[in-house]
Amino acid sequence: MTHILSINSSARHAASSSRKLTAQIVQTLNPEKTTERDLSNAIPHIDEAWVGANFTPADDRSDAQKNVLAFSDALVDELIAAEVIVIGLPVYNFGIPAAMKAWIDQVARVGRTFKYTETGPVGQLTGKKAIVAFASGGTKLGADVDFASTYLRHVLGFIGITDVTFVTSEEQITALEA
Repeated sequence: MTHILSINSSARHAASSSRKLTAQIVQTLNPEKTTERDLSNAIPHIDEAWVGANFTPADDRSDAQKNVLAFSDALVDELIAAEVIVIGLPVYNFGIPAAMKAWIDQVARVGRTFKYTETGPVGQLTGKKAIVAFASGGTKLGADVDFASTYLRHVLGFIGITDVTFVTSEEQITALEA
């Protein structure tokens, strides 16, 4: 069974190139199940209460701390359940949208998506594939000023997702396989 998590981060909707490309990729993959996450619907930023709750061992968390982490837990659970993650990534001012950064902060969770070892952090979400729909009005994928793709690839690898493919709106997507 192929379960896709489709993530869109563009503030634009009908006119969004990354949303259109993400939809095309998902359609091409023809998954049995798709979970959709729209990051333009207010992803909360982490704060002191969130950090404190996150660094409290799960068995020791108060009900208030569990409530603080409930949304983050739901986002992490979506990642864990999916086999393929399709990410719509518009490039804003040479980098990722603020909504995507807020999502990353919510899902980069010690003890859930990565762990610390004697040799450094180790990602926990291995065996998954990510396909990134890269859309930019002028920044080319891989250009010296493309800080979006290198950052996202690094973060995905940090949480264990190392099989990452970038697709631009100029490329053919028919050859993609889940």
